[in-house]
Amino acid sequence: MTLDSLRHDGRALDQLRPLTIERGFVSAAPGSVLITAGSTVVLCTASIEENVPEWLRGRGQGWMTAEYSMLPGSTRPRKRREREGKLDGRTSEIQRLIGRSLRAVADLAAIGERTIAIDCDVLAADGGTRTLSITGALVAAVDALRSIEALNAAERFPLADSVAAISVGIVNGRAALDLDYAEDVAADVDMNVVMTNSGRFVEVQGTGEEATFTDDELQQMLALARNGIAQLTALQRYALGTDWPW
Repeated sequence: MTLDSLRHDGRALDQLRPLTIERGFVSAAPGSVLITAGSTVVLCTASIEENVPEWLRGRGQGWMTAEYSMLPGSTRPRKRREREGKLDGRTSEIQRLIGRSLRAVADLAAIGERTIAIDCDVLAADGGTRTLSITGALVAAVDALRSIEALNAAERFPLADSVAAISVGIVNGRAALDLDYAEDVAADVDMNVVMTNSGRFVEVQGTGEEATFTDDELQQMLALARNGIAQLTALQRYALGTDWPW
């Protein structure tokens, strides 16, 4: 793999798209982030509900859950608006992934009997919407948890570690980091990797698109993902500043 080989947008194979994180984007939610990567834009909000699902009541622990949607104007042609109870399979899979990723680093007992509800709304889609949602949701969740006075006085923060996600793939025979839409549709292999700051995997979703891949190619993709997630974690840390809890 030649890391200085350029892609259609001029990036090196190991280079992220330009990424920005804007906290406090909306005032109604205690945690909100507008996160962009290239032309992909996602609004992540974190709200606090002073209750838990019925099956958790009385257990003294909290819950974290997520919803995901692509707004009609986020794609061309227009995406039809999904109604509650009529989510397509992709949407259901992605919002479950976001919820799992956050719960993987959560100390649910430390949250108390509360629900942290994450909403990820894609404003513009150019690849990597699920991974960008996870990366932004972590920052929004930290802000929401910081807003609960009782938790600020606790000895342990309710998130044990940070988490971020990135896409990798084999495009034109080469492993590449952070695929945009043009690369995603042309990729021989497409993979999403979710990892913690401490280097532990939360989830690896890899698929050969009418192709196969070797162990060497898998290791190349994972190495790119580790490097990319380290960069994303640094950006999360910078965005949170003194509110970074780890």
